[in-house]
Amino acid sequence: MKKKIIIIMISVLMLMLVVAFLGGVKVLQIERMTAQARQSPPPEIVTTAVVEKQTWESLLTAVGSLQAVQGVTVTAELTGKVVNIAFKPGTMVQAGDLLVKQDISTEEAQLRAAEAEAALAKINLERRRELLERKIISKSEYDNAETQYKQTMAQADNIRTIIAKKTIRAPFAGRLGIRLVNLGQVLNEGQAIVSLQSLDPIFADFLLPQQELPKIRPALTVRVTSDDPGEVIEGKITAINPQVDAATRNIRIQATVANPQEHLRPGMFVKVTVVLPTPNEVLAIPATAVLYAPYSDSVYVVEDQMNRGSGQPIKVVRQQFARLGEKRGDFVSVVSGLKEGDTVVSTGVFKYRNGQEVAVDNTLAPEFKLRPRPEDN
Repeated sequence: MKKKIIIIMISVLMLMLVVAFLGGVKVLQIERMTAQARQSPPPEIVTTAVVEKQTWESLLTAVGSLQAVQGVTVTAELTGKVVNIAFKPGTMVQAGDLLVKQDISTEEAQLRAAEAEAALAKINLERRRELLERKIISKSEYDNAETQYKQTMAQADNIRTIIAKKTIRAPFAGRLGIRLVNLGQVLNEGQAIVSLQSLDPIFADFLLPQQELPKIRPALTVRVTSDDPGEVIEGKITAINPQVDAATRNIRIQATVANPQEHLRPGMFVKVTVVLPTPNEVLAIPATAVLYAPYSDSVYVVEDQMNRGSGQPIKVVRQQFARLGEKRGDFVSVVSGLKEGDTVVSTGVFKYRNGQEVAVDNTLAPEFKLRPRPEDN
């Protein structure tokens, strides 16, 4: 009986020793984990940019449309059959170049008869003049001969005018469009033949609000951008409408733009930027440095502090709310909240928190440009 009690006591003692050992190990693990948790995490690597003062062009932007300086759809003035088409669609023509010739055989015959009558009337007039000088005939007979001569000349001129109208020529230099008639076709009065547009230079018409009128004057530079984002063509303001639209309170402005390559065509939609003579001084930061939020936009400012534990200087980020202005290229202007010379985190701002320790490394920082031109890869 005593032996059994001793065995039980020894077993209980051994169990207590095992429990104490496991408890000690667990306490050591917890202390080690607590010590690791008390240690500060390593600093986050950030790229930075300095808030700097920049001179930006003062710009006004608008949506515009293009119009030809001279543009017309060439039409037939008189009814007649097409006997000659002297142009090729899409080609350049000069003022006076023959486009279409209608049948003028009847008018040519009438012209020969009218010219013969005019020649006979002229001979009769000269005879009457000699007789009048010799006082053989009266002045009224001479006047009748002169009137007859003028009538025959007018009749011949009328036929020549009809022939000229049926010989259709380019009214000005420009580029032709698609042919709308065929050989042998009978054209009616006013029927379209071909579009003719003068493309260089070209007009860009656009609207601006009436409050911008004091800033606008002729000869200001404008930049026209079409669907090709890499092509910007400059021109000058050449006309300002004297009347403001009563419905929209906008004023129509016209700029003349050089178009030697003819990339701009009448009817195209374009973006027009007016360059004002007075530039703007702004504080600029990279647009990627902004943490956008519905309530307010903010940036992370990098500041120097002392580590409370080690006493060593460290860098931390502080979230700073800012009011932003115009965006230009890779930059955005700051209206308030920052001052010149502040250092802000330039990329990846969504993953940082207020008061976080950071380390600056700008070796891989992107290059920010006011007028970026991405490569076409």
